[in-house]
Amino acid sequence: MNDQDKIEKVTVNVGIVDLGQMDLLVDQAFYSNRTDFIRTAIRNQLEAHRKDIQDYVTRKITAVGVVIYDRHDLEMLRESKTKIEIRLIGQLVFAKDVDVELVRDTVKHIQHFGVIKASKEVKEVIKEIQTLG
Repeated sequence: MNDQDKIEKVTVNVGIVDLGQMDLLVDQAFYSNRTDFIRTAIRNQLEAHRKDIQDYVTRKITAVGVVIYDRHDLEMLRESKTKIEIRLIGQLVFAKDVDVELVRDTVKHIQHFGVIKASKEVKEVIKEIQTLG
């Protein structure tokens, strides 16, 4: 993916006083241009709300049927610092390549009605998670 694929153009209506203040800051070399000002403002706001965003990132999955997690799935969650909540009626499968630490790092809560297919160690961790949740 090139840099252009990572950018989305957004149009924003800005009041004339705000625009004038932005231009003043650009003129005084606080920012190189309006775009620099806007990008900096966005980054600052995202940083200010980091915890709110992270809390929301805890995803809730609801399913009926068979749900399978393998090492790749859970490592992607770990890399994005995301913990999931699993709500499932049916069969929950953790592949043989999934270890205990990976489950602890990526699963926040499990509410499950049905069959769990996993290694003995992973099943023990699942019981802990269900008890804590």
